[in-house]
Amino acid sequence: MISVIIPAYNAADTIQQCLNSVFSQTYKHLEVIVVNDGSTDDLALALTNCQHKLTLFDQANKGAAAARNFGFRMSHGEFVIFVDADIILKSWALEKMFGILERDPGVAFAYSSFKWGWKKFQLWPFDSGKLKQMPYIHTTSLIRRQFFPGFDESLKKFQDWDLFLTMAEAGGRGAYIPEVLFKITRGGTMSQWLPSFVYRWPWLKLKSKDKYEAWKKIVQMKHGILN
Repeated sequence: MISVIIPAYNAADTIQQCLNSVFSQTYKHLEVIVVNDGSTDDLALALTNCQHKLTLFDQANKGAAAARNFGFRMSHGEFVIFVDADIILKSWALEKMFGILERDPGVAFAYSSFKWGWKKFQLWPFDSGKLKQMPYIHTTSLIRRQFFPGFDESLKKFQDWDLFLTMAEAGGRGAYIPEVLFKITRGGTMSQWLPSFVYRWPWLKLKSKDKYEAWKKIVQMKHGILN
């Protein structure tokens, strides 16, 4: 079984599209968990018509990492994938990822290309050396349960980079699918993820760039990565 964990904060406007993409998956052996991270909008109302298809948990607002970790603790699947409420999966996404892990028991996680708004992120095959240089694997990857170490809830940025670095250090190997398997709707509220190229825009506020570089340094120091 695959556990699909959806952390949601004020995601009433996007979560229905996300869930529709999950429920339309060609791979059907799913457990769908939504963690409401202290939303103040009409999230519960947005889930009314599909509550029989999922398990909903509520928690005080603690952030994306805490919501994902809580969802994982409540899950039962041998495989787990974290899908933010602003993500829309291709209908064959989970089947493709599962096929990779099924064929090679030595692979810890499967990841793919994706789109953020109009921009396509082609990515690269798994390389632990390259992973130390840059965060190029997205959180929405299918992970074998025994390899998942948990998200570091102290990090405000680069939670996905830290996660995959931790797995790689423990011997977890990833497998890349060179195909766009999901897209991210711009303006999401859960992780407020932005690709690194955005921080190179000259009109971006300097404070945002400073925070980006500061959290990047924290992750590098945690994993002993030298500049």
